[in-house]
Amino acid sequence: MNQKIDIHVPVLIVGGGGAGLTSSVLLARLGISSLLVTRYPETTKLPRGHILNQRSMEIFADMGVAPEIRAKSTPPHHMRGVAYYSGLAGGGPEDGHGRLLGFVEAWGAGYTDPDYIAASPEAIANLNLLHSEPLLKAHAERYPEATLRFHHELIGLEQDTDGVTSTILNRDTGETYTVRSSYLLGADAGRTVGELAGAKVTFHERLRKLVSLYLSVDLSQYFPSDDSILTWFFNPEYPDHLDYGSVLLPLGPTQWGRHSEEWLLAVSRPDLDGSQPEKMLQWAREALGIPDLDPEVLGVSEWHLERFLLDDFRVGRVFMIGDAAHRLPPSGGLGLNSAVQDAYNLCWKLAAVLNGRAGDGLLDTYNAERRPVNKTNIETATRSVGNQMWMAEALGVSTEKSVEENWAELRKFWEDDLPGAEERRHRFNRWLGDSTLEYHQHNVDFGYTYDSAAIVADGTPAPVSPDPVRLYQASSRPGHALPHAWVERAGRRLALRELIHGGHFVLIAGEAGQAWVEAAEKVAQQRNIPLRAARVGLGDVDLIDVRLAWQRNRAISSEGALLIRPDGYVAFRSIDAVDNPVTKLSTVFDQILSRTTSGEN
Repeated sequence: MNQKIDIHVPVLIVGGGGAGLTSSVLLARLGISSLLVTRYPETTKLPRGHILNQRSMEIFADMGVAPEIRAKSTPPHHMRGVAYYSGLAGGGPEDGHGRLLGFVEAWGAGYTDPDYIAASPEAIANLNLLHSEPLLKAHAERYPEATLRFHHELIGLEQDTDGVTSTILNRDTGETYTVRSSYLLGADAGRTVGELAGAKVTFHERLRKLVSLYLSVDLSQYFPSDDSILTWFFNPEYPDHLDYGSVLLPLGPTQWGRHSEEWLLAVSRPDLDGSQPEKMLQWAREALGIPDLDPEVLGVSEWHLERFLLDDFRVGRVFMIGDAAHRLPPSGGLGLNSAVQDAYNLCWKLAAVLNGRAGDGLLDTYNAERRPVNKTNIETATRSVGNQMWMAEALGVSTEKSVEENWAELRKFWEDDLPGAEERRHRFNRWLGDSTLEYHQHNVDFGYTYDSAAIVADGTPAPVSPDPVRLYQASSRPGHALPHAWVERAGRRLALRELIHGGHFVLIAGEAGQAWVEAAEKVAQQRNIPLRAARVGLGDVDLIDVRLAWQRNRAISSEGALLIRPDGYVAFRSIDAVDNPVTKLSTVFDQILSRTTSGEN
């Protein structure tokens, strides 16, 4: 290669949003240097991507940024669920505005739902990218291994068998320079990298347009509640707003609930766009029933609800993550979470290959593991959007009815003696039950599993959930995430998954599994693999199962063992003892890390 190279770096990251910044931090924590470039001069100025589910918060805990996110997140008592109201303010018969029509718990109900408490040490957080991206950026900048360059744009790339050569434009000076990297991560929402790398896509569909207003306004005198993370309003005074209703999201940033200083108001209206600010403000006044509403408009977001999935998330030495690899409707908040979880799956594998511990085949498991998960996410989010389309019908309101007819339907929710009142309420209750597809999708956003060459199957049948979307069931079967358990040593309590923090493999053995512990430590030392090993249970053990949560889910005998990957997934399980655990674990690591047989014994 005769081209002049200005910068050499193991990993080039293109994109400075949630996916790119997460990757920068993860790689730095694993000792891998990277350069991140993004065409934008700063982090986002729009409040997108707010729900951070339990799996993502576990990742942020590993990264060391979770406490900062929680400090700025919505307090738990302000995110108990999703509420539906008959308008916000304005006229109507007998002051019908502000009447509660229904309420459904959402995303663990502020970490009070027993299912969510049992599943993870981390509660769901609610912090949009406007505030979370600067936290991730500042965290990355603390590491010498992470270099961030904003307002620098990828304009060309060529790859060969040894690496990728990228051309970068400095948008401040107009100068270009070249970067040679072993690998490139496309985290640019599909703007440039995928096309330049030749990524193929056969699944892309736009469903409808949405517009959002980012407002600074005091709604405390109108807003009816403090415990909803999202609030839907149906204002019969303006029937043409009733197809999907209007949804308000309180954004804080220092006060919450009805006293939030900032709000996001969103609606599906094909006749509106960001070039019509006055028309959009009039629409906001009508939707909220406040004719003299005069907010400060902090931003306007116009975007399409779409479904998009690359055929393969890897093209040679280029990997697509987040919106560059897949895009899905916002229902359930799976988009940003999928991006963070893509990065977590890929970065430990890149580090293992770059450090010489693993073969290139390990990197193929990124697509094998993450693409099916994201396909399921797209399907689930699409079903959720479909369910939303029946919301107005379940309430009995319609754009085809008059103002009086729509109010008559909504009055059934608070006037018991009206004909059909109980039937109408129950019909909406049935719809609320269906909406748990979006607001209690615990098995989709937390219980997804992996099946690839980096998982050593043990031949046992997969557990069957009574509801594969809503109900998460912990399991120690290979391919499942390590079940949550609080354990103690010397009076200090920790979550069992904390053992993986910092990029460690973990060997967890039963009470009589010391042979496994010693074998794992020997193999790890021979191969220079970061690993922690411990016996977990009751009695003479390293970590005490104080709440018996591990006993409930471990599914191994006192002589058995599990091997956990650095991303928290069970890679290998032996229910009982084996004759030669060193040989067994050597073979297991050969498979997981895509290495040839080592001959260690």
